[in-house]
Amino acid sequence: MIIIGEKINGFVPRTGQAIEEKDGDYIQMIAKQQSEAGADFLDCCPATDVGALETMKWMVDLIEEVSDTPICLDSPGADVLVESFGFVSRPGMINSVSIAGDKIEKIFPLIKGTDWKVVAMLDDEEGIPETAEGRVDCFKRLLGKMEEYDIKPDQVFIDPLVETLGTNEESLITFAKVCRDARELCPDIHITSGLSNISFGLPSRKSINMGFMVLAMQAGMDSAIVDPLNRDMMGLIYATDALLGNDEYCMEYLTAYREGLFGPAPKE
Repeated sequence: MIIIGEKINGFVPRTGQAIEEKDGDYIQMIAKQQSEAGADFLDCCPATDVGALETMKWMVDLIEEVSDTPICLDSPGADVLVESFGFVSRPGMINSVSIAGDKIEKIFPLIKGTDWKVVAMLDDEEGIPETAEGRVDCFKRLLGKMEEYDIKPDQVFIDPLVETLGTNEESLITFAKVCRDARELCPDIHITSGLSNISFGLPSRKSINMGFMVLAMQAGMDSAIVDPLNRDMMGLIYATDALLGNDEYCMEYLTAYREGLFGPAPKE
């Protein structure tokens, strides 16, 4: 599993407060904590329309001072993402593009021939398709754009877009079908997702999130935007990877346990 640490995001209340107060110490603390917990990328999202570019540079500089973990530049604005590309000193990830709008035309030329990755949402001009077939059609259109711009499959992390279980009881079923169909069409594509939408508005959200993680991994999801400081979730990810036969002799599981990434918290 490729872990994208979610905590340096202005939509997270405590991080949003730190951004507003220009509390660089807090941003650097959670950058270090997530890196040490095993994150492969660190999400970096200002979550503001006012001064978004300046805030993004401030955050990137802070993160790179304390961590070598690649940064995932995250913004709804294509121009902010394009301008932020030059702030980062090592290849990372861009979140996100989709068939809708002009993000692909602006961002794919930037990452062509590089080690940069990109998250691609499976929506279109009409929004999120209700059916798995509609989202797979978006994926087919995306594959055409990837071929046009010579973007390699392993550069792209598709997000099948999970909906809230409380309003759509087939949310996971649809998500899983998209994962399996996408894998058949393009085995080397990566599949990622955030977890928070699936449990929105329901009690004991962690229970639903963890159930979703196991089933989504079984369907082919190989990345997730999660809190790597959540030891229970990280343990679940390592265990599920081993159970699915992706961890020879459980070496990754054993190494992560010995390094204290899950299991009983180390004593102070």
